[in-house]
Amino acid sequence: MQPRWLLSTTWVKTVDDGLAQRLADVEATFEETLVQLTDRDLASDQNLYREVTTRHAELKPIVEAFRSHRAISTEIAEARELAGTERDPEMAQYLAETVASGLERLVGIEADLRALLIPKDPDDDKDVIVEVRSAAGGDEAALWAGDLYRMYERFAERSGWRIEPIDVSVTGGGGVKEATFAVKGKGAYSKLKFEAGPHRVQRVPKTESQGRIHTSMATVAVLPEVEAVDVEILENDLIVETMRSQGPGGQSVNTTDSAVRITHVPSGIVVSCQDEKSQLQNKIKAMRVLRARLYQVQLEEQQGERAAARKSQVGTGDRSEKIRTYNFKENRVTDHRIGLTVHSLPMVLDGDLAEFHSALAENDMARKLAEGI
Repeated sequence: MQPRWLLSTTWVKTVDDGLAQRLADVEATFEETLVQLTDRDLASDQNLYREVTTRHAELKPIVEAFRSHRAISTEIAEARELAGTERDPEMAQYLAETVASGLERLVGIEADLRALLIPKDPDDDKDVIVEVRSAAGGDEAALWAGDLYRMYERFAERSGWRIEPIDVSVTGGGGVKEATFAVKGKGAYSKLKFEAGPHRVQRVPKTESQGRIHTSMATVAVLPEVEAVDVEILENDLIVETMRSQGPGGQSVNTTDSAVRITHVPSGIVVSCQDEKSQLQNKIKAMRVLRARLYQVQLEEQQGERAAARKSQVGTGDRSEKIRTYNFKENRVTDHRIGLTVHSLPMVLDGDLAEFHSALAENDMARKLAEGI
């Protein structure tokens, strides 16, 4: 009786027909981009040129993996065919090893292909607008919001990104009522999107004389920053108000009407900015936040699975809600979405979030693969 690996002499297929068809379609589209890139007139349309080159770069690793899969499949099929008539034991053993090795490589390539075919979040490479707000817990919640703000500053520094304050409302004792800031750097949204949600802290406040542990909350919203062309905002839909800046900020505070508050009447969204001394600069920054929020609203309307995304990010701010818990007494940080716990709280607050982001990204990919996305 022939060994099982000799039973088929046809081209080996470890992918199902549906996946094979998707890969064939991707290869055809990739070939189309190659033809388009040879067109001399393409460079005259910068938007189209950027679209084609981006598409080409996205498809290239998929096509290369697919072609590698096809070449190995052919190699296995040929080895099986030769083995069917081979009488030399040593050569038969070599062919058997070729088949076994090839099949093992195919399994790995197939896993890579499925991962590569998961649609990339179009916002992943964008800069972001982050909003940190104190929630349940009074003054301690404001102190905690300030700690989170500083954590993201350190994370941005570690990542080689730049943080740009937009509107920071401080409280007495170093707390933060709310902080809106931009993080600028390639891939900022791909990492920081995992920070969206309620963050719970368990610790003994400095003002607690009995040494009792208090639980406080702060919420984080993460919005991709978009260009003006991505969101249409009519000037007639805006109410722009100016006011005196509040809190620390230099000599101009409480002396000039440099702070700006913008209300977008159709949506009811209100944004403000007082970080800059110039009223014009504050208006420009406020408009950036408004565009980001309106873009999020558009996504919610267009994509049912992301409906109410920002609302789900910040939650109600109640102590029972959380995506992550920071327990000072136990030196513990737990991400409840994936059940990951690390005992290095000072390092996490110093911006070391890599372990969480890596695990969350893997979990997100596994979920999409399971759902066939």
